Amino acid sequence: MTLYDLDSPNIKIKFPKFWKNKTFWIFASIIFASSFFGFLAGIISGSVFYFEAKDYLSKFSTPSPEKAIEKEYIPQTTEEEKIINVIKTASPAVVSIVISKDLPVFEQYYINPFQEFEQIFGEPFNFGVPQKRQIGTEKKEIGGGTGFIVSEDGMILTNKHVVLDEEADYTVFTNDGKKFSAKVLARDPLQDLAVLRIETKSRIDDSGQLIQKYFPVVELGNSDKLQIGQTVITIGNALGEFRNTISVGVISGLGRTITAEGGGLVETIEDVIQTDAAINKGNSGGPLLNLMGEVVGINTATVLEAQNIGFAIPVNKAKRDIEQVKYSGKIIYPFLGIKYTIITEKIQQDNNLPVSYGAWLVTGKGEAAILPNSAAEKAGLKEADIILEFNSEKITAENSLAKIMQKYNSGDEVVLKVFRSGKELIFKVVLESRTE
Repeated sequence: MTLYDLDSPNIKIKFPKFWKNKTFWIFASIIFASSFFGFLAGIISGSVFYFEAKDYLSKFSTPSPEKAIEKEYIPQTTEEEKIINVIKTASPAVVSIVISKDLPVFEQYYINPFQEFEQIFGEPFNFGVPQKRQIGTEKKEIGGGTGFIVSEDGMILTNKHVVLDEEADYTVFTNDGKKFSAKVLARDPLQDLAVLRIETKSRIDDSGQLIQKYFPVVELGNSDKLQIGQTVITIGNALGEFRNTISVGVISGLGRTITAEGGGLVETIEDVIQTDAAINKGNSGGPLLNLMGEVVGINTATVLEAQNIGFAIPVNKAKRDIEQVKYSGKIIYPFLGIKYTIITEKIQQDNNLPVSYGAWLVTGKGEAAILPNSAAEKAGLKEADIILEFNSEKITAENSLAKIMQKYNSGDEVVLKVFRSGKELIFKVVLESRTE
């Protein structure tokens, strides 16, 4: 029997029973737990990565036009916020004043000076001399300025030089574009101030009641409390073209005295505010505001040769004008009737005067030192007198006679201390009235 012919032996193979082995189950449990928690950790870390990546990539994504939201600008500083609020509050009460006037209209024509010779020689001379002749008038805009509304019924404060021409017409444009014809109520005889009026609009409502529409007004502050370095804002009709133009600056000086020229008017203005806020032509008569939105000055002049040197009249001087126009319809100042020069040390030295202060009564520019029939003449004052004190108040360059007199009214009796011929004399004077 070969090997291949052998019968297969009846062999039974026995496998070990692992499930009955305690060590097997411990090992299997460890493997299962490790796999389960590993799988769970993978899911969690993958989710975290997904959300972090989504948040990171969203920073670089561009929102769709439908979802884009425009954010409102937020002021970065408290001062900036105050300036913005002042402009929003005050601008509706600031107006542009347009000056117009009937001006002659001319046409050009030609004359032939050789017309007689043409008849003699029977030949034309083709020669003409140009001439002009008026063919009528046309209303034209000749200037502009600024003003601001100080009463709900349409009273407007501006500069006198803006409305100086009595033959011109004045039109006011409010901030909302409405147009009004303006009437000049009064011009200040001493300050560069004037008061206008525009008429309010009224309508009948559905019930038949008359409804009066009032104008927005500005709030007047106290110019006596101003400090150098304080922030101020100007609003004006710059160059007569750019309405409600804003500029911001500081108060550069107080108590200045200037000689201003404009609109055919030349006058000396005392105790004005100096500012570096831009005041352009056309800004005349506009408000100078503090950060509370209060008017502290009326813009009046600028130095053309300088960089940002402008001047404004303190609002406290205008309050008097406003009240007088409200109750009397005109502006009245106390009046002595004298022509004088305030004495300084230089004037004392140049003229060999006995004192270095006071108001020296002298003739000037064709006017007598003492006006005829004036309060000064009635009291006995004479040319070359020096008024040292006005009601016990010393007269100096810083405290001028004009500045002192503004504290009084016409009809008041005052006491003057006068130096004459080496002696001090006392005069009692009853102040008279001066209007424009």
